[in-house]
Amino acid sequence: MTALVKVQQPGLIKSTLLRWLGVPIHLTDGEFWATYYGNSVAGQSVTIDSTLKLSTAWACIRLISQTIATLPINMYQRAADDSKSIARDHPLHELLRYQPNADMTAVQFWEVYIANLLLGGMSYSQKHRNGAGRLVALDLLLPQRMQRTRTPEGSFQYRYTERNGAVREIPEAQIWCQPGFSLDGETGLSAIYYGAKVFGTALAADEAAAKTFQNGMLPTVYFSMPTTLTQKQRDEFRENKKKITGAINAGESPLLEAGMKAETIGINPADAQLLESRGRSVEEICRWFGVPPWMVGHAGSGQTKWGTGMEQELIGFLTFTLRPLLSRIEQGIRKDLLLPAERSRYFAEFAVEGLLRADSAARAQFFSTMVQNGLMTRNEARAKENLPPVEGGDILTVQSNLLPLDKLGGTTAAAENVKNAILAWINEDKTGMQLAA
Repeated sequence: MTALVKVQQPGLIKSTLLRWLGVPIHLTDGEFWATYYGNSVAGQSVTIDSTLKLSTAWACIRLISQTIATLPINMYQRAADDSKSIARDHPLHELLRYQPNADMTAVQFWEVYIANLLLGGMSYSQKHRNGAGRLVALDLLLPQRMQRTRTPEGSFQYRYTERNGAVREIPEAQIWCQPGFSLDGETGLSAIYYGAKVFGTALAADEAAAKTFQNGMLPTVYFSMPTTLTQKQRDEFRENKKKITGAINAGESPLLEAGMKAETIGINPADAQLLESRGRSVEEICRWFGVPPWMVGHAGSGQTKWGTGMEQELIGFLTFTLRPLLSRIEQGIRKDLLLPAERSRYFAEFAVEGLLRADSAARAQFFSTMVQNGLMTRNEARAKENLPPVEGGDILTVQSNLLPLDKLGGTTAAAENVKNAILAWINEDKTGMQLAA
């Protein structure tokens, strides 16, 4: 029987030195991966895992990633007249919209993809092509397991650590690398690294609040006696102290004898403005991810935003938070997933109209405006509502009740001319009949 031996894993400094010396870092190096992207701020270790334990950070990441993941994305083909049509036969259409690989749906894929961009600043995927060069799958690669270095020739070298600790090298042509907000255009900046101070402060505030509740919302208690105690009395007091303090923390009234008084050291949570501090942390974290605080359930003024200017808030969220990410992905698809010969004809685009699905009145108004002004056929509108096409619904129509004044005058004059001609013809017939008689 083989004895199990617990091996001490190298720390961050040692792991970094081993990597520099060419010794690979395995996934079993727990201390190294625990501190990846991390800093120690306000007595807290700030990592991806610890940051996601903050309810605000969790809500911001979930909101952005799930919103983008549920937006429809299509591959389009551009015609010679600059019109576009959905390219359903293109291999990327099926991969991007429905199932990028054998293990994930498109929603799962884009959730992880966006979350990596927001937290670590980078997203990686491996491209798989068949013998004919057709793209058949996109496998997600976790950025914390990826090592990317630039070779003297100017290309990138990618080494990926698998779940079992094995390290494999992936050719640059098979990698879809998407950086987030960047200062050099190559490496995205990690929100965990640059926002460590904010996240660390929020973690410390949460820990302080937890300890406050753990102590029954009471500060430290001390006891005073009017006289000096003997050694025997001190020993008896130490034995009974647990019962006394336990009764105080439990909300019961302890019995204090011989003039003993219980006093408190410290300040209560209200005086320490603990709640205000945690509220400010919510706003700071939302600022890092570009999310309005009310969208993650924080009403700073004590009033909800639902139903009050929500439409404009949503437009701002779409314009300033989602749109930059959507454009980044769309251009990344063109650059790394399309063949050079396809880039002038095909392109990917998210349908932000999907955000209107939650508001039936706004959706109905949108389709009505598009159809009545000849920008969309009735069948196109019905298709977006998953309704079958109808006969004659492929014709663009416009409202004709609003006409220019010159057209209106011309139409009236023409009608008068037709009326006068008919009257003249009738009068001529009457005159001929009278002469015949």
